[in-house]
Amino acid sequence: MKKAIEFIKANKSLAVIILLVIALIVIVAVFYDGGDGDEGEGGAKSSTEIKLESILSDIDGVGESSVLVTEGDDGIEGVVIVCSGANNIMTRNNIINAVATALNIQKNIIAVYAMDK
Repeated sequence: MKKAIEFIKANKSLAVIILLVIALIVIVAVFYDGGDGDEGEGGAKSSTEIKLESILSDIDGVGESSVLVTEGDDGIEGVVIVCSGANNIMTRNNIINAVATALNIQKNIIAVYAMDK
């Protein structure tokens, strides 16, 4: 232990660099979600999900919404939208059309559900 302290005192620049590398590794380990898009395990929302929520909030009747986009190797595999206005058939249709257009995907992989009140 005494030799380690003497080494650190003699090589302060190297010690600082080592500490910074360790701190960077810890930060990456804490915040990196693996890119799998799995929201169920506390991952952050993707930029696509954030943009969709923003677009949907501007559509008349949608209200509050939450969006989950599932992506695979070949692109988007599915979209789930939960919103307060989903009980209205016209609003639901507008949501499906907007999402299909925005993401250039088929409508059959979009699911819209009413938000629990």
